[in-house]
Amino acid sequence: MRRAIRFVLALVVGLALVTWVVLVVVQQTTRAWFEKDVNLRAQLAVSGARRALISHWQEEQRAGLQELLDEITHDERIMAAAACGADLTLLSRTREFPEQISCLELGMHVRPETDTSDAAWTSWTSEKSLPGGNVHVSAIPVIDRNQALGFMILVHDLGFVERREAKTRLFLLLAFGFLALAASAVTVVAARVSWRSWSNDLRRLLRGGSQRPEFQPLLRDVRELVERIVAEKDGDREGGAWTPQRLKQTLNRYLRGEKVVVVANREPYIHERSKNGEIRIVHPASGLVTAIEPIMRACSGVWIAHGSGSADRETADRHGRIRVPPGEESYLIRRVWLSPEEEKGYYFGFANEGLWPLCHVAHTRPIFRSDDWKHYRAVNQKFADAVCDEVDSKDPIVLVQDYHFALAPRLIRERLPRATVIMFWHIPWPNSERYGICPWRNELLEGMLGASILGFHTQYHCNNFVESIDRYLEARIDREQNAVVQRGRSTLVRPYPISLEWPIRWLKKVPSVDECRTSVFRELNLPQDALLGVGVDRLDYTKGVEERLLAVERLLERFPSFRKRFTFVQLAAPSRTVIDRYRQLNESIEQVAARINERFGHGEYRPVVMLRAHHEPPTVFRYYRAADLCYVSSLHDGMNLVAKEFVAAREDERGVLVLSQFTGAARELTEALIVNPYDLDEASSALATALRMSTEEQHERMRSMRSFVSEFNVYRWAGRMLVDAARLRSRDRLTGRLADHITAVVGAS
Repeated sequence: MRRAIRFVLALVVGLALVTWVVLVVVQQTTRAWFEKDVNLRAQLAVSGARRALISHWQEEQRAGLQELLDEITHDERIMAAAACGADLTLLSRTREFPEQISCLELGMHVRPETDTSDAAWTSWTSEKSLPGGNVHVSAIPVIDRNQALGFMILVHDLGFVERREAKTRLFLLLAFGFLALAASAVTVVAARVSWRSWSNDLRRLLRGGSQRPEFQPLLRDVRELVERIVAEKDGDREGGAWTPQRLKQTLNRYLRGEKVVVVANREPYIHERSKNGEIRIVHPASGLVTAIEPIMRACSGVWIAHGSGSADRETADRHGRIRVPPGEESYLIRRVWLSPEEEKGYYFGFANEGLWPLCHVAHTRPIFRSDDWKHYRAVNQKFADAVCDEVDSKDPIVLVQDYHFALAPRLIRERLPRATVIMFWHIPWPNSERYGICPWRNELLEGMLGASILGFHTQYHCNNFVESIDRYLEARIDREQNAVVQRGRSTLVRPYPISLEWPIRWLKKVPSVDECRTSVFRELNLPQDALLGVGVDRLDYTKGVEERLLAVERLLERFPSFRKRFTFVQLAAPSRTVIDRYRQLNESIEQVAARINERFGHGEYRPVVMLRAHHEPPTVFRYYRAADLCYVSSLHDGMNLVAKEFVAAREDERGVLVLSQFTGAARELTEALIVNPYDLDEASSALATALRMSTEEQHERMRSMRSFVSEFNVYRWAGRMLVDAARLRSRDRLTGRLADHITAVVGAS
């Protein structure tokens, strides 16, 4: 009933607005018609009496002129008349002629000052407001044989016009009022009848008693929606956020506690032998490791990775296995050994000189070599074999991570046809035209379609992948299910925006914000009133580190008040230095930092501090907590977890995140200051805004972002993927049993 009342009120208000518009239009139109009618009447009156007026215009005939004016005003709408001479003097007028109207005033319009010839005299009309009401005044020249004798003034009463307008308004209001009530009544009745009929049909459909075809798509959508809701709520008895415990409950419910196999190039714990002979554990600077490692601690299982540490072999068993994390031993790392030639061709060559620049719009030309491709195929096969060695069932759950293993899903499926393979692509997927640069584009796509589910950070990347399939492969695109169907198998293509664990375990080892700020400022030799910005990245050309430093330089150029006060610290982990492009990037960044320090440095003050080394997570989070701002300036990125790490580190709800619009995180952390890193003026203005932002606004922005990151954490990311995988697995198991049963029946017959 309330909806009906709201609808009727909205309809009445809408019709009232329409009525008002119509009234304005009608009033303007009728007034123009009436004015035209009055002018025509005035012209006819003067034309009809023209000969008589001319004959009585002379001074000796003025008495006859007065009688003629009285006769003209016998018309019910002409209330007064007057005759004016050529010298603009009043010759005669009727008794009701208004004193406010003079021959001199009207003569200025009838006889132009610039041209006083008789031929220049023209008629003139206007509306005037008098004490008794509005009147219409017409001044019409009287011309005899091309000689202007003067002009006539006719005053028309407009009272009849106003009376007609009032009647028109009343009629329109009544008509539209009746129309509003009638339309409301008809609409409400029709809606009630239609809703009752639709509801009854839907109830019969849900009870299985209706076969109306138009309801079938609706029923399918309802069922899918219910399944998604159940999947999202699964394992959440207490209605809380996604946690390691909830993820375990979900796995126990859907996967019966089975272990998960992760395939990734980088291992979460690297054993390195230091110069003094001691073995230390290194945590790599990798967003992938940051995201996946908490899941493995929650789920258990096996992490298959390249054993790249100098002490990896001696710390693992003869099969390359080692339990981690140290002291917890909740899951297993299986290390795969690669020769220097394999690592160079597969990792540095095809993966990082070919696929990496291909997928990132960062203006570096992809390089593809046939030898690199051979190594890439061989290493993918080696990892697929390792997966098959580690699984303990015919239909395991396998998570293949990133662009290093595009061929692995199909290689795994060839040996384990019933495996549920999830492949997550951690970097952007290019548009189909750019992707076509790759000489082995079809082989890569075929390999990826071996997965049951293909995950990307954003829907945009999903769309690009589907377009690439549509352009280069013979496959059917199922737009309704967002899937690719090839050789009878479906691969779901889904967006799963990755995130962090919440809360981050490293924060337990990090001091408070005040302590972090004090210690970091002491290390950098900064005064207490200094302003600190921080950037944390691998030294990669996609991260926009050079553009970041140029934005700092532009800030100091445009805003002199920040000179000698603002310092930007870049924590830069060297990466892939055997590749020429990365060596060039290192040199370029060093040169830019040196130039800025030389230009704006003073005494011990350096505006840019480059800390080029690997930094363990506690150190990174200490700088996050100490900083006034964090600038993430990626030129192209899948997600970028540095942005989310900074938000997670700020339990004090202080600090400002300046974030590139070309990151996946910019679609989620909308309270950050979003910038185009190529636009140095925009970026420097954002840095200045961040440094001047009030504490209240910082709290408001950071509180909102922290709420988002805590809710949409990595356990939710993994839970969604694994629940989707479990549903596919259950469906495939049912399909397999049905196929086996049919085969047995056919064989028996």
